[in-house]
Amino acid sequence: MSYQFLQLEQHDLVAYVWLNRPELHNAFNTTVIEELHTCFKQLAIRDDIRIVVLAGRGKSFSAGADLNWMKQAGQACAEENEADALKLAQMLEALATLKQPTIARVHGIAFGGGMGLASACDICIASTDAKFATSEVRLGLAPSTISPYVIRAIGARQASRYFLTAERITAHAAKQIGLAHEIADAEDLDKKVQEIIDALLLGGPHAQAASKQLIQMVSNQSMDNQLLRQTAHHIAQVRQGSEAKEGLTAFLSKQAPAWTSNSNNNN
Repeated sequence: MSYQFLQLEQHDLVAYVWLNRPELHNAFNTTVIEELHTCFKQLAIRDDIRIVVLAGRGKSFSAGADLNWMKQAGQACAEENEADALKLAQMLEALATLKQPTIARVHGIAFGGGMGLASACDICIASTDAKFATSEVRLGLAPSTISPYVIRAIGARQASRYFLTAERITAHAAKQIGLAHEIADAEDLDKKVQEIIDALLLGGPHAQAASKQLIQMVSNQSMDNQLLRQTAHHIAQVRQGSEAKEGLTAFLSKQAPAWTSNSNNNN
């Protein structure tokens, strides 16, 4: 199958899924989400694929949501808005529940949904130049659909900081908080990814699939349809609000949102 914004490559037993919208730092829109979901569903039924590596073409892994798309979604009616958000939630679930071990190969920025993708993968290998962020609050939004995976990766306590401050997280800090398992210099990133691939290939594929199921079973909260709908409903409500519209408009027009001016006036 051919894709507009993805490149799928197979090297022996490893599938490489490349986000391929480099001019926009691999930002999501409806097509990107649908293509990723389709790709993950197809990989899930392939026995000739042992490992899936998710990576990005160009300067970045993924900048998260295309803000023009998010702005349009926020202006849609409530039902359309929630259905749109549910597609993103379902795509992330498809990645998180793949039977194969998954590796996020992160370089450049992984903001918002990009950080969600990295968190939804089983293993995250980051370049030392990588920067992560749950940047949604600075746009008047919330990291709703990515929250189950990010909180699973870094814990509620770290999420309490980064969900609220939207600070950029360096690669070294990402490793400290559990978001990145390994970091490597840019020129050694693929070598480090290959080391993890080699280790994974020593395990039994059915045993690895069973181990992934075990982790999901014993975790604090299962990634079920109710949770998907809860997170989709959450972001659908938030992005229809006046603050989200102000934040997205300000960002796209390269201006500061109103709440930053109010904060400065109070200082």
